[in-house]
Amino acid sequence: MKKWFLIMVIIALLAFGSVIGFNWFIQQKTKEAITNMPEAVYPVTAMKLEPVQWQPTIDAIGFIEPNQGVTIANESSGIVKSIDFENGTHVNAGTLLVQLDSQVEQANLKAKQVQLPALKADYDRLLRLYRQKSVSKQDLDNAESRYMALQADIESLKATINERQIKAPFTGIVGIRSVNLGQYLQIGTNIVRLEDTSSMKMRFTVPQTQLSHIHVGQLVHINVDAYPNHVFEGQIAAIEPAVFYQSGLIQVQARIPNTDGKLRSGMFAKAAIVLPTLKDQLVVPQTAINFALYGNSVYVIHKSHEKTGTALRVKQVNVNVLERSGAEALVSGDLKAGDEIVTSGLVRLSNDSKVNIVQSNALQLPAAMPAL
Repeated sequence: MKKWFLIMVIIALLAFGSVIGFNWFIQQKTKEAITNMPEAVYPVTAMKLEPVQWQPTIDAIGFIEPNQGVTIANESSGIVKSIDFENGTHVNAGTLLVQLDSQVEQANLKAKQVQLPALKADYDRLLRLYRQKSVSKQDLDNAESRYMALQADIESLKATINERQIKAPFTGIVGIRSVNLGQYLQIGTNIVRLEDTSSMKMRFTVPQTQLSHIHVGQLVHINVDAYPNHVFEGQIAAIEPAVFYQSGLIQVQARIPNTDGKLRSGMFAKAAIVLPTLKDQLVVPQTAINFALYGNSVYVIHKSHEKTGTALRVKQVNVNVLERSGAEALVSGDLKAGDEIVTSGLVRLSNDSKVNIVQSNALQLPAAMPAL
């Protein structure tokens, strides 16, 4: 019995020993393979830094407004007698747009005007008699009062009739009317929108910290979504004298020429206030920047002389991103003109990684978007 137990123990020890030995053999071979494995070379695209001019701007958003704009409404109630304009047409100041029925007022005006000569003659007669001391001053005053009251009634009726003739207050373009012929209009009914679009305005806000960099007459570049490839040029026309204390923002208004009529009120727009040009600046693609919570950096490529020959390696350099514009960024830091930086392929890189520069047009925007 003891002999059989001893044999089983020996067999178990041999089995465990063989497993341990096999695992040790695999680990040694793995270490040897890793040691002899060639260092990874990462393909990247690169560019050389050259000093360029940088156009700094103060960016803001806002909405386009007309030079003048008003919704035409009626001051008096009544029935629409005539509509004297076509939708979307150009009208001059004083052009009759809508006329309300004024027959009753016209009739009352004629009745008053008929009475005017008689009261005028009565007043003139009493004036002569008063000078002759044939009538009292009270009789003359009563005649004068009746005559002047009638004149006031005539002027009031003329004003009422004029209120029923709704005219354009300024030159501009009318929109689509909201009333129809024969419709009864209450006081204040919206009739049509009138806008002077010869020049447009844009109102936006900028931080108070930028107040020292802006002034009236300063150039502003404006972009709207309707014309993405067109830049409208305007100028700052007014700056609000007070800063809004709750937000620290100050309101600015820019005036934009609109001779071609492309801009319409209500358009969402982006404004870029143009600041003085900066020379000899280092500008890199935003794809070349490794954005991180602990700081932004770029990878600079340098030559490394090794036993196997010359190799290209990268060094991580911290940079400060001063401004961004489109796909580019203005940076400062331990960079200089002539440095070659990585523009794509940063994900797998680390300090002292070995790289291979390849040519790629993957970052270039296509001339036209592909059709679906």
